Amino acid sequence: MVIEDGKFVELIYKVIDKKTKNVLSEVEFPLGYIQGISEVLSPEVTAELVGQEQGDVIELPINCDEIYGPRDESLVFTDHIDNVPKAYRKIGMTVTMENKAGEPKDFIVTRVDENSVTVDGNNPMCGREVVFILQVITVREPTDEEAAAGGPIEDTPAFDMPNARKIH
Repeated sequence: MVIEDGKFVELIYKVIDKKTKNVLSEVEFPLGYIQGISEVLSPEVTAELVGQEQGDVIELPINCDEIYGPRDESLVFTDHIDNVPKAYRKIGMTVTMENKAGEPKDFIVTRVDENSVTVDGNNPMCGREVVFILQVITVREPTDEEAAAGGPIEDTPAFDMPNARKIH
């Protein structure tokens, strides 16, 4: 069975920076979605999966500026450390701020030193050229429940935990 709109797909993937060869992101447990309905990956990536089959591994070079737009240095701010709450003085923390119109925007703390904190509102992938390495684990018809939900349904807890309860 090949990937086409309406098919249930499970895959694992990793994203590698073409320049540094570093793994930027990796999904080790299958990520499930319904092709053409669920948006778990960018449309540029899922479009390239059409026609692939279970077991296929594809390498997909992506210029992240085409997905996230070019890097915008006006979204990088540095402030004196005394003006920043202690909870946000750690690299990797997400800080949600509002623009003048009241719209929320996430910024990531990218630098902290003894005097200042720097946050960046650009997507961390901006300005990078990456390679998605995707391995197709499953291609099948979705169940009625998956089709109604637009994606995978968890019937059992991910781990065998006797006191775990299912949350919908």
